[in-house]
Amino acid sequence: MQGSSRAAAAGSREAFTGVLAAGADRTRLAEELFAVVALLDSNVTLRRAVADPSHDGARKTDLAERLFAGRVGAEALVVLKGVVSQRWSSERDLSDTLERYAVESVIADAETQDSADRVEDELFRFERIVAADPDLRAALTDAQASTERRSALIGSLLEGKVTPQTLVLARQAVLSPRGRRFDSVVREYLEIAATRREQQTATVISAVPLGEQERSRLAAGLSAIYGGKVHVNTVVDPRVLGGIKVEIGDEVIDGTVIRKLDAARRAMGA
Repeated sequence: MQGSSRAAAAGSREAFTGVLAAGADRTRLAEELFAVVALLDSNVTLRRAVADPSHDGARKTDLAERLFAGRVGAEALVVLKGVVSQRWSSERDLSDTLERYAVESVIADAETQDSADRVEDELFRFERIVAADPDLRAALTDAQASTERRSALIGSLLEGKVTPQTLVLARQAVLSPRGRRFDSVVREYLEIAATRREQQTATVISAVPLGEQERSRLAAGLSAIYGGKVHVNTVVDPRVLGGIKVEIGDEVIDGTVIRKLDAARRAMGA
């Protein structure tokens, strides 16, 4: 985001946090904000009208009131008016911010049930499963397949096996990627979750699955190193042979056996 959009995002957040603090139905709020984003994406005239920087905030909030009152709940309308009242550098920045608030609403709902960690784990694992199965990936991302068919496929894979919040985000990522690849959408959702929860996320790659105690010790160690909470996602890759590889932010800590063997081969060939 450019400067004015960053300021707009900050300015609109008060409306969103106020709605959550007042006890809004987070599930409904997320559903309605996702629906508004879909409408804005599909209607260029409406999108330009609510994002036009030449119009003052009052004019745009009046437009939002006329168009959406009665179509969305009072809480979603408050958030929408808080967003459109700001001055945005681009139309996409406005709709991206609404999408972000929808995702945060889902995570906030999980927080009330103490299941936010589980949602992050499940969403991460689902993305890895899709990435590892070309046929599944093709079926989920096939633009020629009907929405109903792809939604049913997601349901068959996840319903009853993951939290309701994970199912919402997985379905949204598949059915409404907004021009992005599925893995990119999931990565953005996980980044939003991490930012909301004021934590960093580490991806740990190992040759064998890590037990809960190992994972907890690793998370505690990384938290001590980087400061603040660190959520650990794990990936099993037999090719590393042994040891672990940790990716956190832009940093990579590679303590795998395969890396050491590669270093030894390079040294012998030097």
